[in-house]
Amino acid sequence: QVQLVESGGGSVQTGGSLRLSCAASGFTFRFNTMGWFREAPGKEREFVASITWSGESTFYVGSVKGRFTISRDNAKNTVYLQMNSLKPEDTAVYYCNRHPTSLGVWGQGTRVTVSS
Repeated sequence: QVQLVESGGGSVQTGGSLRLSCAASGFTFRFNTMGWFREAPGKEREFVASITWSGESTFYVGSVKGRFTISRDNAKNTVYLQMNSLKPEDTAVYYCNRHPTSLGVWGQGTRVTVSS
């Protein structure tokens, strides 16, 4: 069955960096566009970034452009999110999934807390 396991979150101060990982299994990872999403306290889950199956094309929501970098390793069935220059408004639980159509299941997410 489909499994998505996010990791790498933590607590950092404003301006800090974190690298999130998402290990995927149960589907043909290398043929799918993948995305990162986040859910901040009291808000709906929102799209953050996506990367095509080959890694050639990426897309970012405006609020993270220039600070976050999405990448993938198809040999490891893993997608990454490098987050630099973190801001308190980046505080959220981060999830990965297929994009734009989700896989129907979500992982447990990884929590990122940015303090000022």
